[in-house]
Amino acid sequence: MARNARESCGAVAMPCGMAASEEEPEAPSERLDVARGLENVPVSAWPPGTEPEPFQYTPDHVAGPGTDVDPTQITFPGCICLKTPCLPGTCSCLRHGENYDDNSCLIDIGSEGKCAKPVFECNVLCQCSDHCRNRVVQQGLQFQLQVFKTDKKGWGLRTLEFIPKGRFVCEYAGEVLGYSEVQRRIQLQTIQDPNYIIAIREHVYNGQVIETFVDPSCIGNIGRFLNHSCEPNLLMIPVRIDSMVPKLALFAAKDILPEEELSYDYSGRFLNLMDSEDKERLDHGKIRKCCYCGAKSCAAFLPYDSSLYCPLEKPNIS
Repeated sequence: MARNARESCGAVAMPCGMAASEEEPEAPSERLDVARGLENVPVSAWPPGTEPEPFQYTPDHVAGPGTDVDPTQITFPGCICLKTPCLPGTCSCLRHGENYDDNSCLIDIGSEGKCAKPVFECNVLCQCSDHCRNRVVQQGLQFQLQVFKTDKKGWGLRTLEFIPKGRFVCEYAGEVLGYSEVQRRIQLQTIQDPNYIIAIREHVYNGQVIETFVDPSCIGNIGRFLNHSCEPNLLMIPVRIDSMVPKLALFAAKDILPEEELSYDYSGRFLNLMDSEDKERLDHGKIRKCCYCGAKSCAAFLPYDSSLYCPLEKPNIS
């Protein structure tokens, strides 16, 4: 899986290539579960007898070097919706409006706005039911997915069943790192090495920016197998549940058919839209990795976040 540094930026939510195998995908089997039994459903691998490079599987973020936050720490208070359903105006978790419809689909997936609204799900301290409509990402994997070998992009991830637009697909989980550790790891990489590190930059208010760095290269989940596409079928949205550390949730940006490769835009453009600023920073004379997504609008190279490669001190952006 060849990739440059990933960046996801926008105002509270930031955020894919269809390379199908020539052979029919293998139905999920008990012989190999890439998720090691840690997800709701097993994740198979194709072709038979092959397995991705070893890594430690975790369905959730874990604290890594340099971070001053614990993603497992419960820091949010719970709502008191014991006898009534969670609704905007009465539920403290829905101050920004409802997040999901009756079919567990993200409501604003088709929004024309330039940024995503904050998404807060009900948490472990909430008094509402476990079946509350505002509990989606925390329910984990719901679709049968498969890790498979692509022609040019290394390993990829595809679905074995239909996924409706707006449904939660999977997280991008791994080690939550401090900025200095991010730079240290990236400086050790060569042009041939895949880069899994993603930088989430959420623009809040008064010019403040909340940064989250996640690396699933050694400790992570199936999200690490997602490839980039210039016309992706997934959209990444930061979702907060128990902690201020967001879960990097990937939702279906459109209806996704069985055997279709799952992918997202590494540059993190909200709703996968490119503006003039994006076009200006596509290339700065750096050595870039080729994009093999095959989309009509393919930019030819993978997105590149130059700020993560800077050996100097971190820019003052927060």
